[in-house]
Amino acid sequence: MAVMTVRRRSTSVDLQHSVTMSDPTGAGPGEPEYDAIVIGAGVIGGAVAYELARRGHRTLNIDKGPGAGYGSTSASSAVVRFSYSTETGVAAAWDGMHYWRNWAEYLGAPDESGYAKLVQCGMVLLIQGEEGHHNRVMPLWDRLGVPYEYWDHTELEQRLPTFDLDLYGPPSRSTDDDFWKEAHGTMVGALFSPDAGYVDDPQLAAHNLQRAAEAQGGEFRFRTEVVGFLTHPCASGDRVTGVELADGSTVTAKVVVNVGGPHSSAINKLAGVYDAMNIKTASIRHETYHVPGPPDMDFTADGFAVADDDSGIYFRPQPGNNILVGTTDPPCDPKVPVGPDEELGEITSDGWETNTMRINKRMPTLGVPLPHEKKGVVDRYDKSDDWIPIYDRTDLDGFYVAIGTSGNQFKNAGVAGHMMAELIEAVEGGHDHDAEPLQVTARYTGVNLDMATFSRNRQINPSSSMSVHG
Repeated sequence: MAVMTVRRRSTSVDLQHSVTMSDPTGAGPGEPEYDAIVIGAGVIGGAVAYELARRGHRTLNIDKGPGAGYGSTSASSAVVRFSYSTETGVAAAWDGMHYWRNWAEYLGAPDESGYAKLVQCGMVLLIQGEEGHHNRVMPLWDRLGVPYEYWDHTELEQRLPTFDLDLYGPPSRSTDDDFWKEAHGTMVGALFSPDAGYVDDPQLAAHNLQRAAEAQGGEFRFRTEVVGFLTHPCASGDRVTGVELADGSTVTAKVVVNVGGPHSSAINKLAGVYDAMNIKTASIRHETYHVPGPPDMDFTADGFAVADDDSGIYFRPQPGNNILVGTTDPPCDPKVPVGPDEELGEITSDGWETNTMRINKRMPTLGVPLPHEKKGVVDRYDKSDDWIPIYDRTDLDGFYVAIGTSGNQFKNAGVAGHMMAELIEAVEGGHDHDAEPLQVTARYTGVNLDMATFSRNRQINPSSSMSVHG
C-alpha cells in the first residue's frame, strides 16, 4: 500500500507535523490536477505562472490576498535600474528592462484595466570618490553593453543645478551628531543610465500578468491559504505532489513553486526545506516616503531617478511633481524583522524625519516637509542573507523557490519568470542543477544568465553590496 505524507502547519508558529494518508490502490498519487502550483500572485509569481503557461503547462496561482499584486508588490518603488554588484545581476536587470519596454507585446493578452508603463526618465548614480559602488558597476556595464554616460563634476553641476553636490557621508540618522557635520568634500561625478526609470503602477503590472497567464489557460485563487504540503516517497527521497489548503481541501500538482514574498521562509519551513538551505530569507519592515517636488522645477517631467549612497537614499519622480524617497539600507538604518502577517503600524517619525532631511540636504530648494505631513508607504519585503535572490530547486523534489527578492527584484519579474520556467523544465527533464548549474539565455539581449548566482546553497556573496543595490 503506497503512503502519501501531508506536511501540515501546526497551530503554533512555524511548527509542523506529519500525518499519513493511505492510497488504497497501492499505485501512488493519481494524475495531478495541475502541472504547477505557484504560491503567490505578486509580480514575480504572476511572471512564473505566465512563463510556464505559455509553454503549455497547466498552472494555478494561490494567494492569501484579495487579488494579484496586493502584497509587497503593490508597495514596490518599481525602479528599473542596472547598478547591481554581480555580472548575472546586471545581465538580468538589463534584459528585464526590455520586458517592460515591450510590455504589451510580451504579454500578448488584453487587460481591461490597461497596462503598466515604463517611464524611462534615466537614473543618476552619484559617485562620491574613487572608491565606491560605481567601480563594480562600470566594468559590468562595459562588458554587457549597457549604455551609460560618465558625468564629471562640472557636467554634474550643469545637469543637476538644484543639487548640493557636497559630501556629508557616510550616511547617518538625523538624531546623530554626525548628520549635522560640515561637508568634507564634493562629488567626483556620476554615472547616468538613460534606459533606466520606473514602472508607473506595480499592482497593475501584476494584474497584467494574471490576465496574460489566464489567456494561456492559467488559473488563480485568491483569499486562499496553503497550510500543508502533499508528498510521496520517490527514489531520491520525497517528492511534492500538491498542497493542502486552510479549508481542508487539497490540490495536486507535479511541481510547486514558492513565490510567497515575505511568507517565503514560513512556506519553506512548512515544506521541510528551510534548514537545508545555506541562504535564508527573512521578512523585514520597510518604509518609503512621498514628498513634494521642488518649487523651481517640474521634477515629474524633468527629474531623474537618483541613487545617493552618500546620503543613504534613492529617489525618483512621482506624478504631480512629487518625489518618492527610499533608503538604500545603509548600516545605520534599522532592519526590523516583522512577521509576514504582523501589523506594520504607521510611518515612523524617525524614519520620516531622517529621510526627508537627507533628500533636503541633497536638494535644498525642497524645504523640509512638516512633521505632521507624513506621507508614504509602510510594507515588508523578503530579504535574503546577501540581498541576492534565490531562484532554485530545493531538496524536496518538485518544490522550487523564487524568493529573497529583497525589495530590488520587481524590475526582473519577466526575466525571473523566464529563468524559473527554464529551470523547472530542465530539472523535471532530468538535469542535475546542483551539480551543473543551469545556464539560461536571456530572451531579449541573448546574454548568459548563470543561475549559480541565485543558488540556495551558495556562499554569501562578498561582491554583494548587502543593500537594495543587490
